[in-house]
Amino acid sequence: MTELNEGALNELVGRVLGDLGGAVSVPLVRIGDALDLYKTLKEIGPATSEKLADAAGCSPRYMREWLSAQVASGYVHYAEGRFSLTAEQAFVFAEPDSPVNLIGAFDTAAAMVENQPKVQSAFKTGRGVAWSEQAGCMFCAVARLFRPGYVNALVQDWLPAMDGVVDKLRAGANVADVGCGHGLSTILMAQAFPNSQFTGYDFHAGSIAAATAHARSHGLMNLHFEVGRAQNFGGRDFDLITCFDCLHDMGDPQAAATHIRKALKADGTWMVVEPMAGDKLEDNINPIGRLYYSASTMICVPTSLAQETGLALGAQAGEKRLAEVIRSGGFTHVRRAAATPLNMVLEAT
Repeated sequence: MTELNEGALNELVGRVLGDLGGAVSVPLVRIGDALDLYKTLKEIGPATSEKLADAAGCSPRYMREWLSAQVASGYVHYAEGRFSLTAEQAFVFAEPDSPVNLIGAFDTAAAMVENQPKVQSAFKTGRGVAWSEQAGCMFCAVARLFRPGYVNALVQDWLPAMDGVVDKLRAGANVADVGCGHGLSTILMAQAFPNSQFTGYDFHAGSIAAATAHARSHGLMNLHFEVGRAQNFGGRDFDLITCFDCLHDMGDPQAAATHIRKALKADGTWMVVEPMAGDKLEDNINPIGRLYYSASTMICVPTSLAQETGLALGAQAGEKRLAEVIRSGGFTHVRRAAATPLNMVLEAT
């Protein structure tokens, strides 16, 4: 038997126990969100468990146990018999527009667990798991996961980083948001630039229906949504085409790049937002890489493999590989225009 390094073993066990604590917190955080417990605690805290239970219309015994778990996780503050949210805790759990609201990540983690049997089977067959066959409301979870980043960076930082794009949008541009999902990115742009016209395309009909309903609720008249694939959507003569966190999910992103180039005006711009990643595994051995590789295994690679070609770039493809795919469509200039800890923003012309 190989002699164990006790220090290394204890370090590994400690890391795994921490991971398990996070894993078993997923349903508790989702309960807190679904029942507005974080929101209510922010409004009335510091509060006893009984007071929070009364305000939220919940059982006091369940509330006491839930709060105890939240304190042990560091998600809720406890002092002198009362519970509250610090400003930082509220920023993560109770403020929907915060750039670090992470509730959507917990929803996505739950959907990934539910999706395990399908992906596990695909490991043996090599086949994919289609986006429409993903377990639970993966589409809702992913939309919620990406929303804080889009709300806080898309109009404020990412679009201004594109050469001359904001001037076109203010004057009145023709824009396509390809792979728009539930349309959050499309709606944010349409709200910010009322003189421009926006079309959101996605190959998932259910997401297009949700996006259309969302746009209608905002009363926006300068956008519409259509079912369409990245490699053959119907529009032409666009000043700007955007792809948010979806190029790596496509079965044939090279065909998509070719079609997007043809759909742009000669002086048009393709804006590609992708998960932050280095070009090598060694560059991605960090907390962000860990999250993205895991999500890629359960969501991104299976989705791509379920489509024709199935290039399966994965969520950690890296800028070099992404630029190769973009250039394969006929683009001659690709640059990183902006970045956040979670995303890179590429400009292609």
